[in-house]
Amino acid sequence: MDGGRSRKGGGMLALLALHAFTEYSRLESKPPVTAALVAANTLVYLRKPAALDALLPTIDQVWFNPYLILKYKDLKRFFLSPFYHIGESHLVYNMLSLLWKGIQLETSMGSVEFASMVAALVGMSQGITLILAKSLLMFFDYESAYYNEYAVGFSGVLFAMKVILNSQSDNYTYVHGLMVPSRFAAWAELILVQMFVPGVSFLGHLGGILAGLLYLRLKSTYSGPDPMAKIVRGLASMISWPLRYARRIFGFRRHRFSGRGIPRRRTVDVWRCSECTFDNSGWLTVCEMCGTSQDRDQASFPGLSDEIHDLSIEELRRRRVQRFDR
Repeated sequence: MDGGRSRKGGGMLALLALHAFTEYSRLESKPPVTAALVAANTLVYLRKPAALDALLPTIDQVWFNPYLILKYKDLKRFFLSPFYHIGESHLVYNMLSLLWKGIQLETSMGSVEFASMVAALVGMSQGITLILAKSLLMFFDYESAYYNEYAVGFSGVLFAMKVILNSQSDNYTYVHGLMVPSRFAAWAELILVQMFVPGVSFLGHLGGILAGLLYLRLKSTYSGPDPMAKIVRGLASMISWPLRYARRIFGFRRHRFSGRGIPRRRTVDVWRCSECTFDNSGWLTVCEMCGTSQDRDQASFPGLSDEIHDLSIEELRRRRVQRFDR
């Protein structure tokens, strides 16, 4: 496999772009972290623009291989391998799954917590996969099957996200044509994919499921502030600082609209007829009750319209009759 060359996007990438545009166009709130993850994985696969191609390591340098990671303490393989894909179909399938899961999770959790969750799942799924491979070597002497296995792709994180997404669901869902409880959908997919899709990493997918379960366990037992969320908020604050500074320098203001508060009626001046003492709107020059013209020196009373507006129709009629009978 030639991981160092740039790849040209084909029809499946166009399908991915169309699907992403359609999904985001119908959303009132656009989840930014999910969009950034899809864009990052796609750009890494395409290796474009040219500056990115020169900056990124090749796929041969980032394969997730437990033996090489532990022997050379190669953190590059540990952290970067989820963002590389071996082909267009591999990338598109994972990104379509990321769109579906990411939009739901980010919308419900919020962008900061979702970003911290993804960062945690990347490290946890990779770490668990590494521990599983080493354990199988030590206790069962499974070296060629898992310890020397090469794998890349975001599917381990996606399995973890699937566990989290379905953790509170009591519904049923279809997994490759089979109806299963949503809570066990990740386990069913793990088995079915391993049976019918050749060349997939069973250990990587299993590590993702266990990472999702571990994340849920830690979230349920730890009630303090999320340290990873604090880091994400700090990074977001650092990135947005130049924009805030420019807004302050150039005097840009963002208008805020609040749903709180009491709507106020428009105040209209009221003048009282000297003949029948009826209170008329300031827009009128002739008394509505007796037809007397308004005198120029006649006093007006601003704000009385609010008081009149608050009276019932029966009360208004009663007052008019009293004034007219005087």
